[in-house]
Amino acid sequence: MGANTTLLITIWLEASLHEPMYYLLSLLSLLDMVLCLTVIPKVLAIFWFDLRSISFSVCFLQMFIINSFLTMESYMFMVTAYEHYSAICRPLQYPSIISDQFVARAVIFVVARNHLFFLPVPILSARLRYCAENIIKNCICTNLSVSKLSCDDITFNQLYQFVVGWTTLGSDLILIVLSYSFILKAVLRIKAKGAVAKALSTCGSHFILILFFSTVLLVLVITNKRILPDVPILLNILHHLIPPALNPIVYGVITKEIKQGIQKLL
Repeated sequence: MGANTTLLITIWLEASLHEPMYYLLSLLSLLDMVLCLTVIPKVLAIFWFDLRSISFSVCFLQMFIINSFLTMESYMFMVTAYEHYSAICRPLQYPSIISDQFVARAVIFVVARNHLFFLPVPILSARLRYCAENIIKNCICTNLSVSKLSCDDITFNQLYQFVVGWTTLGSDLILIVLSYSFILKAVLRIKAKGAVAKALSTCGSHFILILFFSTVLLVLVITNKRILPDVPILLNILHHLIPPALNPIVYGVITKEIKQGIQKLL
């Protein structure tokens, strides 16, 4: 929370950072902060104070925010990968491709996509009859963890999450891999001394973080039934801790302009 807040304040106060690339970083930080505030306080309340109860409405609100904002973050990773591809592979066209209008269109698209695909997730779960036990085998209100408490058939819920997960997260991951493949191909042609190592170290750290984010999500979507029940819980918690902690460092602090902005702010 501290790292993401520092990044947001720096970009807000430093006029030289008022560019599309840094707007994308700001959006990523905002998504990280919302996800942290949605999940981690309740998790800490469970582990520290044994405050396990959660109301029906708050549980489904948490489910909606998790489903929406995680996929928004996946999409923002994809947009950021495309921004890096444009900067390295099409530098002369970069200002016309990555513009304020591009960022605005990206935000509109991701909000529309998430409402179209993920608003049905909590609605489908809320429409089920809950007449059995009321103990969720998780410390987060995920769709499948809550749906399993129902007396109704949840096959459609599981199928819907599986299809939507593959459609959105899978397509994002494929486009991210393609972007970094083109970047790798381009940087290997660079003849300047040290340029290849610098480009690979920067893009490599981005790609590893994105790969962790996407593969954990896909594992949770696909293998929910086939792994030990504690594993999805552990992955869920790590998934809400590691990317928000590392994103401002990997995307922000190692960027020269942001580092200078933070020093100026301090």
